[in-house]
Amino acid sequence: MTESYYDLLGSCLKSKEKAKEAIFYSYTSHINGFAATLEDDEVDQLSNRPEVVSVFPNEVNQLHTTRSWEFLGLERNGQIPADSIWLKARFGEDVIIGNLDTGVWPESESFDDEGMGPVPTRWKGYCETNDGVKCNRKLIGARYFNKGYEAALGRPLDSSNNTARDTNGHGTHTLSTAGGRFVSGANFLGSAYGTAKGGSPNARVASYKVCWTGCYDADILAAFDAAIQDGVDILSLSLGRALEIPYFRSGIAIGSFQAVMNGILVVCSAGNSGQFLSFGTTSNVAPWVLTVAASTIDREFPSNVVLGNNKEFKGTSFNTNNLSSRKYYPIVYSVDAKVANASAQLAQICYPESLDPTKVRGKIVYCLGGMIPDVEKSLVVAQAGGVGMILADQPAETSSVPQGFFVPTSIVSAIDGLSVLSYIYSTKSPVAYISGSTEIGKVVAPLMASFSSTGPNEITPEILKPDITAPGVHILAASTKAPRRLSRLIDQRPLSFNIISGTSMSCPHVSGIAGLLKTMHPDWSPAAIKSAIMTTARTSSNARQPIAKASAAEATPFNYGSGHMRPNRAMDPGLVYDLTTTDYLNFLCSIGYNATQMSIFIEEPYDCPPKNISLLNFNYPSITVPNLSGNVTLTRTLKNVGTPGLYTVRVEKPDGILVKVEPESLKFSKLNEEKTFKVMLKAKDNWFIGSYVFGGLTWSDGVHHVRSPIVVRKAVN
Repeated sequence: MTESYYDLLGSCLKSKEKAKEAIFYSYTSHINGFAATLEDDEVDQLSNRPEVVSVFPNEVNQLHTTRSWEFLGLERNGQIPADSIWLKARFGEDVIIGNLDTGVWPESESFDDEGMGPVPTRWKGYCETNDGVKCNRKLIGARYFNKGYEAALGRPLDSSNNTARDTNGHGTHTLSTAGGRFVSGANFLGSAYGTAKGGSPNARVASYKVCWTGCYDADILAAFDAAIQDGVDILSLSLGRALEIPYFRSGIAIGSFQAVMNGILVVCSAGNSGQFLSFGTTSNVAPWVLTVAASTIDREFPSNVVLGNNKEFKGTSFNTNNLSSRKYYPIVYSVDAKVANASAQLAQICYPESLDPTKVRGKIVYCLGGMIPDVEKSLVVAQAGGVGMILADQPAETSSVPQGFFVPTSIVSAIDGLSVLSYIYSTKSPVAYISGSTEIGKVVAPLMASFSSTGPNEITPEILKPDITAPGVHILAASTKAPRRLSRLIDQRPLSFNIISGTSMSCPHVSGIAGLLKTMHPDWSPAAIKSAIMTTARTSSNARQPIAKASAAEATPFNYGSGHMRPNRAMDPGLVYDLTTTDYLNFLCSIGYNATQMSIFIEEPYDCPPKNISLLNFNYPSITVPNLSGNVTLTRTLKNVGTPGLYTVRVEKPDGILVKVEPESLKFSKLNEEKTFKVMLKAKDNWFIGSYVFGGLTWSDGVHHVRSPIVVRKAVN
């Protein structure tokens, strides 16, 4: 196959040797194609060849933690109850979870293999041992892919880049969240103390390093090709694009299609772009991937500022308990503590070398956010002899992100920061103290994270995205012990664990649960596992109120998809909405893909149905009608994966929409039996045009509750 690539490109470049130099990846296992460094005119020549179906650029994707498993119901007060999916699924024993990310820190205790049996014989992967990387019976694979990154740079990489080792920490964190082992005494600078573990603690894990300064499509495709060949069961990707592009141009969409076609569920993060007006910001919207939003758990890290006038301002942070309780320290505004040759603009953000130690030593320093990482500001304060930092940083209606600061720190809102500054300038000897703690079980959760990307799906509005939400705020998991570059300074602290927030953290929570489901139900398709997770989700908080946004406004399926994951329900969903490769190919037909575009996803010619199947009838676990004109009837098919039973339907009607389901009951008498039903939707005449409304549809036999969100918008004439 590789030789044919050389011949093809060689005919365009007028030299087979030049073609060999240009091609840096040959995708020969499951993806038909190659990656090469080409000039624009060479791209044009190659694109015009009849045997070439698509040429697209090597575009960059971006990277998008132990209380969370108890919040999800897998344990209770440190004990594992008898009904936990962990026990039923033997902690994910021998399922293989692959992770495309920044690599792995193999020495982490989360990847210790003590007591684990031989590696499953179906595993065909290996370990690239450069840079002292060693695999074992837990971490069974570690590989790196950097030729796409090298091509994008336009110059050779030095040998330090030829390693599967993680120096960023992101990949180690996500992989251990999905499949890390039980590690007692885990904590981050004294915060979140407890036992760390992943969703599938007994899983085998494999790392595919594809992210460097970014994550390039060519490397991502090469890793997909390798992972499929290696024999993974689940693939987890906490990365994606800021703006979605058509599926036939997306390395993640193409690679994940091949994985799903080979029976591998692909779980992706939804992105950290937050909400932007009425536009969808969610990435990884292909219907064959499981797309995960991020929400909070019932744990907070308050770090409050108390001023000498007894006014208290709520903040958050880690490493906050070092200041003596209720002992006041002098407080100074960083601008008033600058060195002579520093500008006020740099001093106010606590920029490196901007503070005078004689004016800072023994004091709490008030800084503003911006320009450099907040952690770096705290290092600047620490180096100048400061004992604490108040950081006025948080915009309205967003949640602050506590980090591992070098001195006790409180991140307060920008508005509260002005009050602190006013106190400093109106008081002869201003003082303050910082009071920090960890609060568990007192917090309403989940709340949607302000950074979590939202729907609607900008590529295919008929498919609701994201699909699900899971814990993604303040998550503790394993980290790299490599020094971390901030902007101008280096963080030398060797941290075995770190607390991070992002949809990058929620994604591996779902990947870990998917691993448990694969262990319990090895015959389930990727779509069946996905359906089980989606249809058993909840849309209310622990206060039995609808899930809310960070702003306290009520969230919608555009924020959380089907809802918040409930693993113990997902192991026995009763019914599933199943899909096959043929269904996904017909989906591509329905969105108008021609034979050339189809051939990117499947090597053999595929004949689309004579009449395209309506996207509204695509057997997805959610129902979305983005342009309802008059009335519409759509169909869904349910498969019984549980005991025989009679299911009846209950509908939560969206505002202004009439909903009718036929039949209203479905009787299943055997395993894998399928039944089809119709849903008729009609907009009331006086209903407001152009706005989305939300409801739901639930099938129940009294034990199982199979719920699908309904999302509708009346067409604008």
